[in-house]
Amino acid sequence: MKTPIKVKDVKDIEKINQIVCKYDFDIWIHGVSGMADAKSILGMYVLKLNEPLALVIPDDVNYKALFKELGEYLEIG
Repeated sequence: MKTPIKVKDVKDIEKINQIVCKYDFDIWIHGVSGMADAKSILGMYVLKLNEPLALVIPDDVNYKALFKELGEYLEIG
């Protein structure tokens, strides 16, 4: 599953990382310039925040709690 995510600054990176580390499934953030493991704070710091980013999780996981916690960052249409 892939959904757009807004990451404006370092504080957003830190908060998103703190949230996703609670979950036991893979969570990635993909951008035009590459992808980062959302559970890796160093990996997230290399993201280019001025490009469109997407949160990517496996299709077979229960994502409702994650999406609720990340609500302010997600761009769900």
